[in-house]
Amino acid sequence: MSDEKPVRHLLGLSGGKDSAALAIYMRDKVPEMEYFFADTGAELPETLEFVDLMADYLGKEIIRLNAGRDFDYYLKLHSNYLPSAQQRWCTINLKLKPFEQFVGEDTVISYVGIRADEPQREGYISTKPNIKTCFPFKDDGLVKADILRILDESGLGLPKYYEWRSRSGCYFCFYQRKIEWVGLYENHPEKFEMAKQFEKYDEKSGKRYTWSQGESLDELIARKDEIKARSALNNKVTKPKNLMDVALKDSEDDDDDSCLICML
Repeated sequence: MSDEKPVRHLLGLSGGKDSAALAIYMRDKVPEMEYFFADTGAELPETLEFVDLMADYLGKEIIRLNAGRDFDYYLKLHSNYLPSAQQRWCTINLKLKPFEQFVGEDTVISYVGIRADEPQREGYISTKPNIKTCFPFKDDGLVKADILRILDESGLGLPKYYEWRSRSGCYFCFYQRKIEWVGLYENHPEKFEMAKQFEKYDEKSGKRYTWSQGESLDELIARKDEIKARSALNNKVTKPKNLMDVALKDSEDDDDDSCLICML
């Protein structure tokens, strides 16, 4: 009798539409699938609510991974430098490391929800030899409209934060557009205030460390009416009437600079 462990099949949920649709798509194809969610401790309430709904739909526990240390700990470890597109230490410490610890030395197939209409995206590929990554949507030719159809037909639809935000991720995510910071201010003012506390001004160097490029959150929100007017004029952020409106909307959730491990 062999003592060799069976291959583990893992699918990470971010709270975003693509990973949710992939979990639905793969549910009956891979019954032994393990689902997990890396909880940073800085998630939106809507994200946590959607993950719970997904667990009910899948009929399986979604294992909550935790880094063991909160964002403040890693912020101090990085000399109070806020994470950025160039320095994504938040993703490494709060998402990737917990995932690899969860895997351990087991042989794993990791399922990632990159679509066939995202040729520029590659996603997170572990350097660990025991982790193989696969992309079912790319392999099967599924595009954004298919993903939204899957969510619609499941009855789950989109997470509620899509009413004012184009992506999942931490409430203070530096990838948010300015209009989405306004959305955070209006929908979760307490979290907006918490995000402000992380911003710093270094009197010695004169440097400012802000979430939104070029201005502090106080400065941003002082001109929220201007931001909202410009957004409405550009027709970039509208409350979707249905899932197909989202499919046709020119939103930044398809920006290839975004953080895939957090946003899919």
